[in-house]
Parts: sequence; C-alpha cells; structure tokens
Amino acid sequence: MNAAAFTNWRKSTRSSGNPQQCVEVGEAPQARGVRDSKLGESSPVLSFDRSTWAAFVSNLKSDRFDR
Repeated sequence: MNAAAFTNWRKSTRSSGNPQQCVEVGEAPQARGVRDSKLGESSPVLSFDRSTWAAFVSNLKSDRFDR
C-alpha cells in the first residue's frame, strides 16, 4: 500500500523514554502501517490488514511475546 494512504501517524505512549528507537503507526481504511519514526515521511511503510494488526495488538497486550 502507498505510504501516502496512511494518516494519523502516532508513536506508542511507551516510547517516550527513548525517542531515537520508536516506530509510528498510521491508519488507512482497511490497513495499519508501521514506519521508523526517525525517518518520518521518508521511511518505508510496512502494511498490515486490520485483522492481522488486531491479532498482533491482542498478543502484545496478552504478553505472548518473549522480551
């Protein structure tokens, strides 16, 4: 999906301690995009459909990933 299709880019509230190591999440009607905040608009965007993104966020909240 084209990076210009995403709007409302935001950083995680948990990334405030180290602004150099952040990702941003943007919205599109049928997808979510992830980009490197250091590069901003020039960053490549990874695109995920809404159901895949919802499953990812659910697993994060359930602490199902190793740290």
